[in-house]
Formats: sequence, C-alpha cells, structure tokens
Amino acid sequence: MRWFVLGIILFSLTFGSVAFAQMSSDRAAQDKVAQMRKTLAPYPGTTHLLPATLETTQWGWFNNAQTPVLEISSGDTVVMETMMHSHNQVVPGKSIEELKKLRTDNPGRGPHTLTGPIFVKGAEPGDVLKVKILKIEPRSYAANFNIPGMFGQFPDKFPEGQVKYLYLDMDKKVTTFSPGIQVPISPFPGTLGVARAEAGQYSSVPPGPYAGNLDIRDFKAGATLYVPVFVKGALLWTGDSHAGQGNGEINLTAMESAFKEIVLNVSVVKGQKLDWPRIETPTQIITVGIDKDLNKALANAKVETAKFLADQRQVSVADAGNLMAEVSDCRISQVVNINKGIHCLNPKNIKATKNVEYPTAETSTAFVTSVKNADLNKAMNEASYAMIELLQDKEKMTRLDAYGLASIAMDCRIGKMDESEKSVHCLIPKSLWLSKRA
Repeated sequence: MRWFVLGIILFSLTFGSVAFAQMSSDRAAQDKVAQMRKTLAPYPGTTHLLPATLETTQWGWFNNAQTPVLEISSGDTVVMETMMHSHNQVVPGKSIEELKKLRTDNPGRGPHTLTGPIFVKGAEPGDVLKVKILKIEPRSYAANFNIPGMFGQFPDKFPEGQVKYLYLDMDKKVTTFSPGIQVPISPFPGTLGVARAEAGQYSSVPPGPYAGNLDIRDFKAGATLYVPVFVKGALLWTGDSHAGQGNGEINLTAMESAFKEIVLNVSVVKGQKLDWPRIETPTQIITVGIDKDLNKALANAKVETAKFLADQRQVSVADAGNLMAEVSDCRISQVVNINKGIHCLNPKNIKATKNVEYPTAETSTAFVTSVKNADLNKAMNEASYAMIELLQDKEKMTRLDAYGLASIAMDCRIGKMDESEKSVHCLIPKSLWLSKRA
C-alpha cells in the first residue's frame, strides 16, 4: 500500500508539473502575442492592433464566457478591423438567394460578424465603460438587401428580395444608389457593446442596456458611448459596420460594410450610475429607449431623457419631463432588430432649444410622409410604407429600390409624444437626386 501511495504522489508531481508547464507556456505565448499587438501610434494610452480573423471574431452571438481576444488597460486605444456579415460571406457577387440561405441555415444567431471580446482591466459590474470613436475607415463597398419574405419592417409585403452592392467613393463621401441618385456616406458601427450579465450564448440582433445593435447613425467618429458594465472586464465587441443608414432602417439593412480601421479609445468610469447607454457628440447628449413595442421604447426614452435633463438643468424630474418637448429631438433609430429603438438628441448647451421641423407634407427640400396615431407602431408603419409608395409614384422607382433607399436614407422623426396622440414624420432629402440639386 505504501508503494502504491508513493507511486500516486510521483505520478501527480510529474504530470502536475507537465500541466503547470503547459499552462505557463500558454500564458507566455499569450503574453508574447499581447506584446506583438502593441504599437506606437498618435493615440491616447497604449495602442493595440486587433485584426479581424476567424480567431478574433464571432458570427452572430455574444457570450460572457467567451475567452477575450485582447486585454487592455483603462485609457488604452484599440485599432480594430471588422468583417462583413456571416464571417465575410456577404460580399459582391453573392446572390440574394445565397444571403437568405446564410440566415435559414443558421437560425438563432444574427448575421453580424463581431470582433472581440476585449477585456478591459479594472472594469467591474456597476461601472461605466467609456468608448470614444477616434477614426473610421470603411472598405470600398457596401451592401443593402432585404431577405425575401423574412425580417425587415414589411416581410409580408415583400415576398421578393433584392441585394444591391454599392461602391463607396470615400473621396467624395458618396455612393451611387442607382443612376441619378447619390447617398452621402457617414460610417458608424451598427453594433458596439459589452457582455450581458446573463450566462449563455445569445443572438447579436437585439440591442439592450448593454448597447449592442443600437443602429444609431449619430454614433460616428468623434462621438462617445457610455454603457453600463455587467461582467468583470466589460467584454467589448463591435461589428455590423455601416457606411450610412436611415433613421428606421426599415428593410433590415443599412449600407452594410466592414471597417478597414475603427479606432476606439476605451476607459473605465467609476462612480457613475447608468441604467441605459448614452452617446455624447460634440454638441449633444443622446438618450435611448428600447423595447419590442415602440410605445414602450418611447416611454423608456422619456424616462432616460427626463433623468438626464433633470441632472443637466438642475430641475425636478417632473419639470424635466415637461422640458423635453422643448429641447429633445427624438428619432426612430430602427424597427427591425426584435427590440426597437428610439434615440433623443439633447443639446449640451442648456440655453438651446430644439431646432427641427416636423413637416406633414412635401417641402422644397424633402419628400415627406406623416401619420398621427395613438399607437406609435402603427404611425411608423404607415408613415414609412407611405414613403415607399410615394417614391414609386413620384420618382418611378421600383418597389424594391424604394424600400432600399428608404432604409438607407429616410429620417423618421417623432413629433407629438402624448399618450393620446403621437406622430411620425418621415423625410427623404431631394438633394439625393442629382437633377434636383440647385
């Protein structure tokens, strides 16, 4: 028995040493990779390079147990790449039938390819992660498509599908959607967020308190996202890279692209209580409301906006709620990601009031559709579909082209926000048409 016990001890020591040596070797290899990713660059903190590879990306899901692909310190900068959807399979030459198959063959996850996660040292649940976009450089092409009979705002009305591949002219900052129609390029990450508190693998499609698929087109270079942290290290991802998008994104897609370079400066904010994401631009603070029901999303946006205005203006929450009608410009971010989104733009200048129009009919500069309804979902559905019909009638566009152009260029604004009456005003600039430019 004594020799048996001695043998077990010797076995444990020998193979335990081997396992420890292997762990040490793996850690040494990880440290070496981490060192190789650091570079000298004109950005704050230590700059890290994070390419988009099969090893550094996930297709369509988040998981807070995912091993981080990069570890950084608060204040560091990450120069990242992103891929096109479905691990780079949505590229010029792919047919709409092939794109549909990518979704039907892979249920339960989103189409987005997400680079990350990035572990931020010092980030703990209850903190806020501050992510500023310093630079974005997209690829030279983008895609806009609607999957036939699936997804989008009107899948039942569009049993047919279409994909358009667009050349991004970064010198002129425009893309030609169709002959005679040019759309401005304004790149931003459709998805950027942190891990949820809940364990398990979950789709990248719905946005939430963790940010994720917000699809807020104002979150571009120069803007900063503030998002609550739910797990140690935060675990930051980005993807769903857009070259531009309309407020509403009604056919499911924007100008879907990939970024050759997106530069993020990341830091941890201690002692700041935040329940939902906020975005800061040079002139505005953007509050958000998210829910499967647009009415509830608006109610959430009102709560978040009132809290911000009360703190900013040093007034009561009740007074801030009344002030919202005077200063907050609310837009419908998107209606196609399971959870629908509304974002409200609030001026940083406390003396400023909102300067935005809510036209109910065509103007000299814009095509307009407008609907009033106590149900914001119905108002949005009717106003946005009316725009599709208007473009067919006035500009002789095909149904699918009208659907696509509205998705990438329409601006749907919320006018009245009362319980008994709400209004949606959708605009498309006439300047998109070369023949209409002065």
